Parts: sequence; C-alpha cells; structure tokens
Amino acid sequence: MIDLSGKVVAVTGGGTGIGAGIARILAESGCRVTVGGRRSEPLDVLAKSITSEHPLRTHTIDVAEPDSIEAFFAYVHQNVGEVDILVNSAGINIQNRTMAAMDPDDWERVLKINASGAYRCMHQVLPAMRKRQDGLIINISSVAGKRAISLGGVVYCASKFAMTALGTAVSNEVRNEGVRITNVYPGEVNTPILDNRPTPVSQEHKDSILQPEDIAGVVLSICKLPPRANVPEIVIKPTTQEWV
Repeated sequence: MIDLSGKVVAVTGGGTGIGAGIARILAESGCRVTVGGRRSEPLDVLAKSITSEHPLRTHTIDVAEPDSIEAFFAYVHQNVGEVDILVNSAGINIQNRTMAAMDPDDWERVLKINASGAYRCMHQVLPAMRKRQDGLIINISSVAGKRAISLGGVVYCASKFAMTALGTAVSNEVRNEGVRITNVYPGEVNTPILDNRPTPVSQEHKDSILQPEDIAGVVLSICKLPPRANVPEIVIKPTTQEWV
C-alpha cells in the first residue's frame, strides 16, 4: 500500500453524502483535498468538521456549467497543484422516474450533471496526468450503471450507464500512460439523494443500508494501491439488497 501523504485530491459533489465521506477519509489520510459542491454552506460545515494535516479546501462547482468546472480546477491548480486523484461524485436523480412521467427537460438536466459533468471534469485533469504518466480517477457511479433497475429510473440508469462506458473507454485509452480509472457502483446508500425518491424512505431503512463511510473505505483502499494495480470496477451493496 502506498503512502497518500501530500497527494492532491479533487472531489466533486462533496458537500454531503458519498463525496463528503470520501473527502474526509482522504484528508485524514494526509491528502491535500479540495472539495467542490453547488452550495458553499455544506462545504464550510464539512471543512470545519475535519481535523487533518492539510486543511480541507472548498470551492463551489456546478458540474452542469462548463465555466464553473473550469473555475474549480483553476482554483485547485493555482492553490494546491496538479490533481493526483479525481473523485467524480456529483450526481442527481429526479422523482418522476418513468418514461411516461418524466419531463424531457429532466432528461437533459440529469445527463448534463451525471454524464457530461463527469466527462468535463476528467477532461480537466487528464492532460497533466498523461504527461507525467501518473494519476487516478474514481467515478462514483451506481448499481444503476450496471443494471437498468426501476428503482433508479429511466434517466438515472441511462446517465450512469454513460458514466460506466466513459470510465471504461477512457481507462482502456490511457492504460499504457500510467493513468488508472475505477468505476465504483454503490447500491443503496444513506445520502440526501434518497429525499428525491418517489416513495419516502423510512429512517429504519436508511439505517439498514450502506453509509457514506462504507464507500469511502473502499475508495481509500483503491487509492492506496501501487501504480501497477488498477481496479477497473467494483460493486458494493447492502447485504440485504438483491443483486440479479
């Protein structure tokens, strides 16, 4: 296992949920972490809650907006340096998840954030990674990116399948250039995205499924692998969740 001390990390969608959990564990492991999210308040709360060798940096980012993405990565580069590890964790879902109920504008919005946003963030860091022959990108997808499940809904599944193909195709392209890409497929996780479920989720159910720190532990293990080792994809789900 390699020492992560001083590694420059950028996490998108990190104000809450999985992204926040990953940002916390990497900062506590000695990384120089910058977290981005659409709202500054959750970012500030997260930063104040973490004690680490390198203070957590925050900067707003809306991955649906190219200018916002460019501003975020310019901030990281100017204040910390070139990104060693990128974690694409920004993502949304909608309440009206069937083809019959979904508004076409929702299709565009979800694809723009979950798929195009991930692409544009990768586009920001890949040239430098390829140049120095080193770098790691973690895409936080979903089991909905492996199985087109009704729980995820039409557009969420489509967007996560796109993220799956993006990560796999680019990983194959850069495999001889020292750059590694991992697609992580979580099952049900207790995050704010549950608040957008068509049917309200009970606290009992939230307590029984995966927690953000469970995903963070998996990501930390992947980050600690030596450069010769790449995990192309990994599924992690609650023990009680069906896998078919």
